Amino acid sequence: MFSTARAVVCLSLCLAVCQVRGSYIPVEMNRTFQSLLQHYNISPAERFNRRPVFSRDPLSGRMEKVYMGGVLEAYEKLLGHMLKQLPAPQTAELPNPCDAEKGTNKDVRVELSCILKKVQDLRRHSFQEEGKLLQSLQALKHVKVEEEVIQSKALWELPWLYEAASSLSDDRIKQRRRRRQARRTKNRP
Repeated sequence: MFSTARAVVCLSLCLAVCQVRGSYIPVEMNRTFQSLLQHYNISPAERFNRRPVFSRDPLSGRMEKVYMGGVLEAYEKLLGHMLKQLPAPQTAELPNPCDAEKGTNKDVRVELSCILKKVQDLRRHSFQEEGKLLQSLQALKHVKVEEEVIQSKALWELPWLYEAASSLSDDRIKQRRRRRQARRTKNRP
């Protein structure tokens, strides 16, 4: 009973947040989610263990878009892996999995393919710049710090990079200061 109530509250909160942001999930896509949740059934204790797969800490502006781009990329990998784990299909698949007739009993593979296509489309149309930024950030993780050539080049590039980074920091501080001063002058009689 308690877990059902918690699920209803979470769903209501999710729907409220989606409505505030002005977005929605199409009815057919929602049915697909429900069907997939039936197939990948876990206990409520496991589902609501207060450890989400992806962090829900609030980010702002550009940081939120970069994070969402990364989350969508992770979902692409996750859904692709789930598709690979399924047994090979017995019959030929539909050319476009999302065009299946409503009311038919869709295969899990078709449903996963449909969700994967939607995630890929969303990422391609709305998060291209963020994807490029994520790739460059991931490349930074693989810098070969042991190599002398890399060490020397990095030292050569450090002065201009340090100057650019410190000016970005200074710009933010100046913007905050300007906003505070503008508020003070606005509030004075």
